[in-house]
Amino acid sequence: MSAVAVGGGGSSCLGAAAAASCSSAAGSSYAAGAGGGAGVAGRLPARVLEHVFSYLELSDLIQCSLVCWHWNNILADENSEVWRSLASRTLSDEALRSDILCNLLSFKGKLKAFQHALSSHDCSRNVYVKKNGFTLHRNPIAQSTDGARGKIGFSEGRHAWEIWWEGPLGTVAVIGIATKRAAMQCQGYVALLGSDDQSWGWNLVDNNLLHNGEVNGNFPQCNNAPKYQIGERIRVILDMDDKTLAFERGFEFLGVAFRGLPKTCLFPAVSAVYGNTEVTMVYLGKPLDG
Repeated sequence: MSAVAVGGGGSSCLGAAAAASCSSAAGSSYAAGAGGGAGVAGRLPARVLEHVFSYLELSDLIQCSLVCWHWNNILADENSEVWRSLASRTLSDEALRSDILCNLLSFKGKLKAFQHALSSHDCSRNVYVKKNGFTLHRNPIAQSTDGARGKIGFSEGRHAWEIWWEGPLGTVAVIGIATKRAAMQCQGYVALLGSDDQSWGWNLVDNNLLHNGEVNGNFPQCNNAPKYQIGERIRVILDMDDKTLAFERGFEFLGVAFRGLPKTCLFPAVSAVYGNTEVTMVYLGKPLDG
């Protein structure tokens, strides 16, 4: 069984570059202020800084957290007015008020989930991301299999996200991971994820594991494994340090599905075939064994 630390997570393919950029931007300011905040800005009262920070965007706040310990401590409260204000500007009312983000307890965690959500630009032309920012809708296009990748991929660290279908599965409904080279659309109704050596998937319809166009056995590996139920949240656990992909259902660890993953950037991904079906994905952060 595992739990998820909302604010955690290892380095991501895009996130690592952003962190490097932040460090560069902060430069000598961080070095000078690391001892507690040199200069006038470092001595400003916390409530004044919170008010100023509440007008900044996420990339700016990341840079601010690197300036000095004083600023970093102010931004460490993930439910402060700073993060609440940014969440209200960034996230849709539906995302904040519905149960989509119910497993994320902080505003910063919700913002991070949005940052990692399914991409409206890296997907099949037959799907789109709804206004809530987290749910993928597949248009009723005949003889097509359509997929989408997350906005951010991972090359190291441990990461968890949950995903669930909010409509019929059809003949094929696959969740898993893919490289940037994996196709997100093809003709016919097929298991798109797992159809080549660039993706790995679990077909929820027949409980098959798929990679490189082959079935890698049934999953979970037990007798009479239950079929997926609409609305049931599946937790995906990607460990880029151990090069494994595992799944949970509810709070039951189902086991490791794939081992020996390549040392490359891997993205959360889904593929669907049923018209008007919807799939929601929420990034949770770093999984913790417990």
